Amino acid sequence: QVQVVESGGGLVQAGGSLNLSCVVSGSTISIGWYRQVPGKERELIALILNNGRANYPESMKERFTISRANANTVYLRAKTVKPEDTDVYYCKAKAYWTSHWGQGTQVTVSS
Repeated sequence: QVQVVESGGGLVQAGGSLNLSCVVSGSTISIGWYRQVPGKERELIALILNNGRANYPESMKERFTISRANANTVYLRAKTVKPEDTDVYYCKAKAYWTSHWGQGTQVTVSS
């Protein structure tokens, strides 16, 4: 059984930083952060394996950092956010057979 809970979303000023947390219960082989705007395709931001190795799409690597705080908590950090970063951010935990999505956390960036 795997449960995924995101937190840390809310209102963020443009130019400020973002720090999201994903707490996962259960055994996983990887954890990823995604984001989605209504009507758009959910896109991968970063993925981290149990061994700590992180993978990013090229466009995301410049702006986001994924890391493990402990055995069951993964952070997503952005150094500088922009208004276009306003999205629902989701955490996905991949188990051996299945993937488990969190409910998402809303991030709104204002100027």
